[in-house]
Amino acid sequence: MLEIKYVRENVDSVRKSLENRKSTADFDTFLKDEKKRRELLQEIENLRHHRNKVSDEIALIKKSKHNESAQSENKDADTKIIEMRTVSEKIKQLDTTLAQTEITIDSFIMNIPNIPHTDVPIGKDENDNRLERQIGTPRTFHFPIKQHWDIGEELGILDFARAAKITGARFPLYMGSGARLERALINFMLNTHINEHGFTEILPPFMVNRKSLTGTGQLPKFEEDLFKLEGWDYFMIPTSEVPMTNIYSDDIIPEKTLPIRFTAYTPCFRSEAGSHGKDTRGLIRQHQFNKVEMVKYTTPETSFDELESMVASAETILKKLNLPYQVITLCTGDMGFSAAKTYDIEVWMPGQDKYREISSCSNCTDFQARRANIKFRREGAKKPEFAHTLNGSGLAVGRCFAAILENYQQPDGSVEIPEVLQPYMGGQKVITYENR
Repeated sequence: MLEIKYVRENVDSVRKSLENRKSTADFDTFLKDEKKRRELLQEIENLRHHRNKVSDEIALIKKSKHNESAQSENKDADTKIIEMRTVSEKIKQLDTTLAQTEITIDSFIMNIPNIPHTDVPIGKDENDNRLERQIGTPRTFHFPIKQHWDIGEELGILDFARAAKITGARFPLYMGSGARLERALINFMLNTHINEHGFTEILPPFMVNRKSLTGTGQLPKFEEDLFKLEGWDYFMIPTSEVPMTNIYSDDIIPEKTLPIRFTAYTPCFRSEAGSHGKDTRGLIRQHQFNKVEMVKYTTPETSFDELESMVASAETILKKLNLPYQVITLCTGDMGFSAAKTYDIEVWMPGQDKYREISSCSNCTDFQARRANIKFRREGAKKPEFAHTLNGSGLAVGRCFAAILENYQQPDGSVEIPEVLQPYMGGQKVITYENR
């Protein structure tokens, strides 16, 4: 979240920045509420000061020795006591109003997105994203190109009909070499990030509480996108970014340990609210999918360098798999809620004749850290500071699986296995038809 004081003191620039993110936040009401909050605080403080002063006077009267004016002084004390009861009741009423006002302000702050970095292109949607580079040349096919769902079902390694019978639409069922290829991709990605990129492997819970999702920005704004457990205030994770980012919630990290780099494989669960009619076939948009995620904690000075490094780590996976891809910078209107800057990596899908997102790497600056109370302390410093957090796919496993089927398909319907994955497949080089 953004700092309330910063928003108040820079309201015009913040308003303009968030309008570029398609935000319709009511900043005028926020300013009125903020003014009201500060006035209430001042009034409450004045009344408490007055009450404390009069209470001291009452105590002195009560302690005074009996004399001819004692009766008069006692009457004066009784009057002051009655007055203070009225003051206390007034303070109580103002405290209630203040609490309601602060709830309104907090709700406003929790529902506005991060401020885009100055390098982010201004735009409305994906058409305004900026192409940074294209790597690899798409293969030329001399036979009819198939889409990955047809390839997988014809080979007997994907079965969407049986998955729908087991659960419902938008769930995959991998079989035989398909299941093994998915597992090979997971292990290959993890090993690469651990051995070559300096990440520490994490195996987090696959369920998280409301506080964790609020910390990373999925709640309160995007609850409809989540799967909630009935009878529990737990949610299935939409990405392992959530548990990994919250490892250090409410903690103070020594600066010397930064940057911290975590990676994890988990299944991910998303309701795909609002995606009706989009990518209804195949592995692109599922309720359950596998992903290897990267998360970093950094100092403010290094976070954008670490973002570039994170993108490079994700690109390494695609280079080793020899899959053509492109890197784009998302415009203001296409970025996620918590991000200040996001790169998307899109892999070439010949069956669809276009690039499709396979990784999204974001620097959230201190936006999530403020929500989750993640701080670090510089050596010798008295006060801790909010850390910067980053997250990125390294990669979306199912989409990588789909890209391999489409890019490595052969005229006879078989699929070659990328050389780098063959050791993970027990030396298997080709996937051919598997009868079930």
